[in-house]
Amino acid sequence: MTYVVTENCIKCKLQDCVEVCPVDCFYEGENMLVIHPDECIDCGVCEPECPVEAIIPDTEPDLTPWLELNAEYAEKWPNITRKGEPPADWEDWKDKSGKKEHFSENPGAGA
Repeated sequence: MTYVVTENCIKCKLQDCVEVCPVDCFYEGENMLVIHPDECIDCGVCEPECPVEAIIPDTEPDLTPWLELNAEYAEKWPNITRKGEPPADWEDWKDKSGKKEHFSENPGAGA
């Protein structure tokens, strides 16, 4: 089992989860984070740290597209090990649904 970053992270990217991850399995895109499924140790400490509830266990239904996205972009984006600044407008996006169309394939800065 692994944890998966989902649509709620897009345009929010708060990064509280990064600070608590004992294995540094988060990777940073321009407007969201992903978890490397082969590095996640299923400890679950990241899930309650996400203020927008974007991280869920892969045992939840209908996660295949998000599992695939996390696996793909964890191979392309830089690893992030420290919390950075969230987007200035993250609060405007935190309760919006249908954010997948705003997903950016561009990498983040990494840390």
